[in-house]
Amino acid sequence: MDPMRIAEYLLTAALVFVALALICQMLLLTAKKRRAAPAKKKVLVAAGAGELEDELAVDVAGPEAELDSDNIELASETVAAEGETAPAVLAEPKGNGVSLTRWALIFAVIAFALLTGYLGVRMAISGHGPFSNQHEFAVAFTWGIMLAFLIAEWRFRIRIIAVVVLPVAACLLIYAMNLDTTVAPLVPALQNSVLLTLHVGFAILSYGAACVSCGAAVLYLLRPRMTVLRRISEDRLDEIGYKGAVVAFPLMTIMIVLGALWADTAWGRYWGWDPKETAALVTWLVYGAFLHARVVRGWRGKKAAWLLIVGFAAVLFAYFGNHFFGGLHSYG
Repeated sequence: MDPMRIAEYLLTAALVFVALALICQMLLLTAKKRRAAPAKKKVLVAAGAGELEDELAVDVAGPEAELDSDNIELASETVAAEGETAPAVLAEPKGNGVSLTRWALIFAVIAFALLTGYLGVRMAISGHGPFSNQHEFAVAFTWGIMLAFLIAEWRFRIRIIAVVVLPVAACLLIYAMNLDTTVAPLVPALQNSVLLTLHVGFAILSYGAACVSCGAAVLYLLRPRMTVLRRISEDRLDEIGYKGAVVAFPLMTIMIVLGALWADTAWGRYWGWDPKETAALVTWLVYGAFLHARVVRGWRGKKAAWLLIVGFAAVLFAYFGNHFFGGLHSYG
């Protein structure tokens, strides 16, 4: 079979699995909203004396309780019945929550693997990294977002960020699939494969971290308006947003330095205020301002969250700005 046809199947399948992961997460979110309504539930507790069973009303964690990794936690209580004590286990009734959480993660991992396969096949065919046109970088951008999301899930155990991050990934894939996917020879300015691969590689990683950071910031701002988000503490969301920026900023710095070296090789100057260069610099300054305000001025909360959102908006502008302003970075 034609390798390009295989690559197209991989890309289509990746979009399907991103959508499935998002659907599972949305269903899980909806289910949590329904479960958050009652403040008390009754559970059946087995007392230790013979066949006796008492139905005791036990408070169940309400919407203000924080759950780690969206998992249902079990609590132990000691109850008395006719002078005897026996352990009792408090648990929410098991439903589809755990399985949906597991499937959402599985689908996200499969989507990431398919995107990796697609980029690998395309690189094998073209002989260069994913930087020759908008299509290739859009797919690589999505790959970076999925990688950052999976690392954040592993590190912080907070999958609800998927409701912000996965729609961005899905939109980028749809955008990429509507662009020209033809493998064409590199234009002269892009024929320094090593520098360009490193430059674009650091861009992909930094943009992925910026997306996760933005996702945490969005959830932080939505938390007062959505009861289900109150299970997650504000400090935790604030921390994830900050750590995402801590990763994104140095990667952007390396990206800009490598881009300047490449520009000198390709065009004979390190910096020329090309629209994409200028947009990248503005993005770098936004994240630098965030980290400065955080460390020096102690910025937290809503102001910090809005600055992270502005930062990721600048990332998107730097990527899509080619369509509006052209410049030397416009390669289709």
